[in-house]
Amino acid sequence: MTPPAQTALSDRKPNRLIKESSPYLLQHAYNPVDWYPWGEEALQQAKQENKPILVSIGYAACHWCHVMEHQSFERQEISDIMNQHFICIKVDREERPDVDAVYIDAVHAMGLQGGWPLNVFLTSEAKPFYGGTYFAPQQWAQLLQNIANAYKENRQELDETAEQFVEHLNVSDLEKYGLKQSDKQVSEEELQQLYLNLSKRFDKIKGGLSPAPKFPMPSNFLFLLRYIHHTQSETALAQVNLTLSQMAYGGIYDQVGGGFARYAVDADWLVPHFEKMLYDNAQLVTLYAEAYQVTRDPLYKQVVYETIAFVERELMSEEYGFYSSLDADSEGEEGRFYTFTRDDLQKILKDEEPLFSKYYNVTAAGNFEHGRNILHRQESDETFARDNELELEVLQEMVAEWKRKLMKVRAKRIRPALDDKILCSWNALMLKALVDAYHVFGEKHFLDLALKNADFLFEKIREGNKLCHNYKNGKATIDGFLEDYALLVAALIRLYEVTFNEEWLNQAKRFTDYTLSNFMDKQEGMFYFTDQTAEKLIARKKEIFDNVIPSSNSAMAINLHLLGLYFDNETYQQVADKMLNTMIPLITKEPSHLSNWAILYYNKLTPTAEVAIVGKQVTQMREELSVFYLPNMILMGSNYKSKLPLLADKIPVDGKTTIYVCYNKTCQLPVHTPSEALKQLQGWQQQSKFPAL
Repeated sequence: MTPPAQTALSDRKPNRLIKESSPYLLQHAYNPVDWYPWGEEALQQAKQENKPILVSIGYAACHWCHVMEHQSFERQEISDIMNQHFICIKVDREERPDVDAVYIDAVHAMGLQGGWPLNVFLTSEAKPFYGGTYFAPQQWAQLLQNIANAYKENRQELDETAEQFVEHLNVSDLEKYGLKQSDKQVSEEELQQLYLNLSKRFDKIKGGLSPAPKFPMPSNFLFLLRYIHHTQSETALAQVNLTLSQMAYGGIYDQVGGGFARYAVDADWLVPHFEKMLYDNAQLVTLYAEAYQVTRDPLYKQVVYETIAFVERELMSEEYGFYSSLDADSEGEEGRFYTFTRDDLQKILKDEEPLFSKYYNVTAAGNFEHGRNILHRQESDETFARDNELELEVLQEMVAEWKRKLMKVRAKRIRPALDDKILCSWNALMLKALVDAYHVFGEKHFLDLALKNADFLFEKIREGNKLCHNYKNGKATIDGFLEDYALLVAALIRLYEVTFNEEWLNQAKRFTDYTLSNFMDKQEGMFYFTDQTAEKLIARKKEIFDNVIPSSNSAMAINLHLLGLYFDNETYQQVADKMLNTMIPLITKEPSHLSNWAILYYNKLTPTAEVAIVGKQVTQMREELSVFYLPNMILMGSNYKSKLPLLADKIPVDGKTTIYVCYNKTCQLPVHTPSEALKQLQGWQQQSKFPAL
């Protein structure tokens, strides 16, 4: 097929998507396809016309979603087939992760590889019978015709197939994997096996997990940092350092403006799909901040500061909410905004271009499409300065000036499209990231941003103890999912730990109580992804596997563990323990897909330290303690009477600010300095130390 003639938007008629707020849906608002948004109108129309449904799912920053739109959905001849034979529904998977979860599971059940764009064919009752991802135009047109014919001629057979898939979708993942509630306990030996199984996937040359394409997967390395703390494993530490340095040197990291792309297509972290997602950058801020605590590597601090600067500059609204993503494409080319030809750089940098090109490995031929270069590094500043006979400070000043000049040039380019919807769950990840960065570096600006974002979420996305999932154009329209509650509770716990404002902790408890009442499946002891009051889909799913974002169930289990300690709430602890014990057999076998669960596993190996600071210098004492990496610890403090059970009976000794280090509600002798408290914490750690593999 030849490309369709370009038609000005003003000459096209909009479809129903023009009334939506999702940037992804609005991208399709002038397609000749008669798109519906997901909802009762489309589902009723399918029943009324007795037509099959095509549900097409994607997201605004998805490169291949754009390709399929341009190749197929913008073509009149293909749209005519779609409109004649199907009720066509467009779904933004980021707005409706519940719908996406059902139908991607269906595609997996068909034995097909899932991904986006996701195109699934349903009966008029919304039951799936066939699907796939990207289709080339001729292939798509033929498939549409074949499905339409089969629906007319073999309807009974398709209905039977669809019923089988619905039965499959309603079998819980716990049942699929033979997981049951048990009294199984954590053990040191099993932790070692868990680590061994994870280490089998280590890329020991370029870091990360093999094979390519490579996703950052922050929770894997957050678990490894805890394993290192527990075992002092030099091998694990080397793998974390290799991964984090190679990612920071690679093309997956924006060497000019900061921030990470979603993933790299190669093993070297060089060539990314250039979309930048809020959730990736938030979690990587947390990871690099924690890694800095362990290593004191200045590269990690630089990544944290530059990534937060990117998010603040390019993803923050005037109301202090954070937008979802930036597209990979601009001017019709992937990565054009971020890449440079050698000639570009000579014009910008003049005499300094040769040194710049050596530093960032730029060539005349380019390492990407159209002779363009993805800037990347291959060594530390210290090594480069030494090899090029430069003072380190001089080199770093030059690099900073190069970045300023290139940012000035980029500011004049046509920017990648911005997905400006605001999602509660992703904002919660960024809120926690800002708090984590403040905790490690003491940068007050990070805390200021965090508090403004928290205030925004409470004002715009919360209704009492209920959350909404999205916010756009002054409206929140979709009920909150478990991920919204779980990730916001985690952020609020962390926010309490750096402010000692108990209202954050109390609100975390209220949201948690709401999830226990409205999301919990008491029979399996896990949480559904959707509220019991939500729209009823053909299956009500539970999310248990940790992916690029930790699963909402693993996040809730950690929340319940921590809040159970803060509020001395045995019910919370019991729910968390049952959830973990159910998952242990799978965590050990498949740690790369359950690494957030593995963090809870680590937390349960030894009692979590309960550190309470009371007195006038609580803030100063907290800041001094935060220098150290103490991952299995809850921190609380007060200079007034507190209602928290763990603070209720703790008072300053001899009028001095006092630190209490406790385990299982049993406290060691009160001390007056962070160094003394650290000795108590390290002493306990030494007692429970297990030799590393």
